Amino acid sequence: MLIKRPRFKKNILFQLTGSIACYKACNVISKLVQEGYEVKTACTENALKFIGKSTLEGLTRHAVYVDTFEDRSALEHIELTKWMDLAILCPATANIINKLAAGIGDDYISTVFLACDFSKPYLIAPAMNRHMWAHPATRRSVGILREWGVKVLGTGTGYQACGDKGAGRLLEPEAIYKEIKKNL
Repeated sequence: MLIKRPRFKKNILFQLTGSIACYKACNVISKLVQEGYEVKTACTENALKFIGKSTLEGLTRHAVYVDTFEDRSALEHIELTKWMDLAILCPATANIINKLAAGIGDDYISTVFLACDFSKPYLIAPAMNRHMWAHPATRRSVGILREWGVKVLGTGTGYQACGDKGAGRLLEPEAIYKEIKKNL
């Protein structure tokens, strides 16, 4: 008996960095999968301090990419950039935004970024403290990334995990989902 494989709408590379907002990103990933998109995830080590690999594997039915030099995956970061129709970095910390703008490739996500073909949409959904979002280094880096063709989404405003109030919150999952659909 032949098993019919599902047809996916598009391929999405969903990347997460170390922020409490990872829990919101899981809502977006779940909705994308339920809507018929094929989603693969990549994380920084710090993201895994907020959300576990098993959660992401359960949501996507794919292994999570973390280590660029893991056995049998030395060139996988190149293959992912060919496979994907869209990449999103969500949540994106000030650290990763500044690292990408500086051209540093020292972890899985930054290495994938350096291998990206910017004819495909690359979205960044920032999430950080209001002072980090307003910092001159972060503002400069956001400008550089936009010049390169990266779509840096806005941030929400309001209560932050640290107790501050202001800009820098990750957008709500529904708004991120709509941005992904709009850019596919």
